Amino acid sequence: MSQLLRDIDTEINRITNNLLEQQRQDGSWHFCFENGTSIDAYIIVLFRTLGVQNDDLIRRLHDRILAEQQADGCWKLYYDEKEGNLSTTIDAYYGILYSGYSGATDDSIQRAERFIRSKGGIRAATSILTKTILATTGNKKWPLSISSIPLEILLFPPSFPINIFQFSGYARVHLIPMLIMADRNFSIQINNTPDLSGLTLNQRTEDELQNDSEVKSNEYQEMMGNMRSGLNRLIGATGYIHEVATKKAEQFMLDRIEADGTLYSYASSTILMVFALLALGYEKGHPHITHAVQGLTDMQWRTSDKTTIQNSPSTVWDTALLANSLQISGVSYEHTAIQKATAYLLSRQQTKYGDWSKHNPHARPGGWGFSATNTINPDIDDTTAALRAIKGMSQIDASYQEAWNRGLNWIISMQNKDGGWPAFEKNTNNRMLTWLSIDGAKSAAIDPSEADLTGRTLEYLGQFAGLDIRHNFIKRSVDWLFHNQEKNGSWYGRWGISYIYGTWAAITGLKAVGIHSNHASVERAAKWILNIQNDDGGWGESCRSDRLQHYVPLGVSTPSQTAWCLDALIAIYPRPTVEIKRGVEALLASLHKDDWTTTYPTGAGLPGNFYIHYHSYRYIWPLLALGNYRKKYRNDSEMTEGNSH
Repeated sequence: MSQLLRDIDTEINRITNNLLEQQRQDGSWHFCFENGTSIDAYIIVLFRTLGVQNDDLIRRLHDRILAEQQADGCWKLYYDEKEGNLSTTIDAYYGILYSGYSGATDDSIQRAERFIRSKGGIRAATSILTKTILATTGNKKWPLSISSIPLEILLFPPSFPINIFQFSGYARVHLIPMLIMADRNFSIQINNTPDLSGLTLNQRTEDELQNDSEVKSNEYQEMMGNMRSGLNRLIGATGYIHEVATKKAEQFMLDRIEADGTLYSYASSTILMVFALLALGYEKGHPHITHAVQGLTDMQWRTSDKTTIQNSPSTVWDTALLANSLQISGVSYEHTAIQKATAYLLSRQQTKYGDWSKHNPHARPGGWGFSATNTINPDIDDTTAALRAIKGMSQIDASYQEAWNRGLNWIISMQNKDGGWPAFEKNTNNRMLTWLSIDGAKSAAIDPSEADLTGRTLEYLGQFAGLDIRHNFIKRSVDWLFHNQEKNGSWYGRWGISYIYGTWAAITGLKAVGIHSNHASVERAAKWILNIQNDDGGWGESCRSDRLQHYVPLGVSTPSQTAWCLDALIAIYPRPTVEIKRGVEALLASLHKDDWTTTYPTGAGLPGNFYIHYHSYRYIWPLLALGNYRKKYRNDSEMTEGNSH
């Protein structure tokens, strides 16, 4: 056995033992879903507004935010965001000032103010959540991009060119609370609400600002024209129709409150829901509000030196991926840890008809969601992850077999008309909705087919369900990937950073359903991966790729992205190449580092606004890649030192 294989064995054993020690009694694994500082800031604003008596949490959130401030006064979304992030800085500044633990004369506040002024003041913020929180607390007018959307959109029929269920599920649960508040021009202040008028540099009115290029665009005007046409077709007195729409908006939120009190198990939408309930006249002590506050409090991740609010705890996702990676790397499905993990996953399979069924009414529920409390919002990625994990048990236990069949059928039923797979809801790809003058609308407003989701689904269907390109629905999916490959050979990934993530998912999916390594599409992808390999043998991509929509090298290697590239190359080549060997060595070395490259966010939420550092990823993807390497190349007594193909 070569030294490299011995090193791989050692590392797999180390990671495995570490994970077995961290497994919870119920079979799950809990790792932090670390987003930026904005959610922490919004929680401070909300809790202070409500008078929530939890100063310990507020102080810890304040301290976490303050610790992330840069020397020039800004806050960043990721390490190499060169000029800082204005919206994130406004959020952080507002949050620590709102907390009461930072004052106007503090050096940190002064530096933040200088940075905000240097970037144009609070009116130059682009994040719709930043604008909303400022409007909600009286420091900004409601953005025309929100206030111009009539609440009556909730009454538009499904047959109409624009209706509320053509928005993605994620957009809906955030947009509807905003529409309620904007409709009532709602704002709420307390005695200690910070006054940000000194940071409002541009004296033009909000309407003048909002009437600039994006709002004046032909596309936006066409979309608003469709909305006005829809209003004209509603039958009834204007006041009555508006009252019905308001009630429907309120009920929409109430119907989607999970058992933990959160709206759709997202902290961000729950924060907006609470403010919207206040706008509707709910008292601060109403059970829906106090329950939501408890749910938000329970989303905290606390260590001795840091506390943060997770926007959506990733327990199901982490548990499913870890259970699969452990099995790929050699842990039997009969092992106690895997049996406990799969039992946990079995208990989280969803049985309710959620919003996904609006576009897929004939399918039986059978998916999995992201968070432990999520019971109505399953998604493709979590479902295939859970199905991979329970594959072994499904072969020996009838209850798992039944869950497997339901999950598989649900996955197949969720395929889009174009052949690809979405994240949450099928055929929600009305491009008109991306014309909204909201930053990130092109990514958040709709839920189209994506290369990462399509590739991962194909990998599951081929590797675990035994299906291949001879099936017509798989061939359509493969054709979709071929058609959506970038000219340089890569694919864009929506939920990871970014072209590395999408290319890995596409390649492993294509290979799993029978596409040969000498296919032109695969060869171009392999060439692209090899061309971007770093000098140290690893791979790394900047979050800037997500915003700019083209590959931007990070300049250093990260564990997750190195593992993804390795796993793709392992799927392609029958024997290990020099480049693969160098990649493995780089991956092994990275697992013993503890610097910014190991905490760099490689999960994507909303381009330019929301990125995720999954604390679990330093285990999941290296374990998967090393396990696949060992399984495929174990019989090679020596590494190939020659041609790289």
